[in-house]
Amino acid sequence: MNWYVVYTKPKWEKKVAERLNEIGVVTYCPLVTKENQWSDRKKIVSVPLFNSYIFVQIEEKQRNRIFEVTGAIRYLFWLAKPAIVKDSEIEAIRNWLSVPDVYEVSLEQWKKGDKIVLESGPFVSQSAIIQEVNQNHYILILESMGCVLRVDKKEL
Repeated sequence: MNWYVVYTKPKWEKKVAERLNEIGVVTYCPLVTKENQWSDRKKIVSVPLFNSYIFVQIEEKQRNRIFEVTGAIRYLFWLAKPAIVKDSEIEAIRNWLSVPDVYEVSLEQWKKGDKIVLESGPFVSQSAIIQEVNQNHYILILESMGCVLRVDKKEL
């Protein structure tokens, strides 16, 4: 089964995921914990990592089932087809959210264009290409995830 991205009403991510789970649809709504400050108190809350988006794992022929739930608006499309997310990408998000806030990073004397494999942190086991070596930071390209990572040298 494929993972698809579902666009939800704003602030309905957790409700939609919960209701889809109740009707038997496998969902993933990645959450991060943050501290909200009000005038009279502070509170730690779990908020979705991606505003108005959840992931659903469902068969192609069953895709319309998500519209049985109030709050699910539409699928995210890519090149005129529903966007499919790989299992490895979902697993990478889960791994990234499960690592502690503080982790050890060590860099050797690398130069622009070197290929490396990250040994710790949220992107462990991901290969990267060094795009830039600066006095204060490194810029790494994570090709498999389609993103750029900046690592400050002061954190090392």
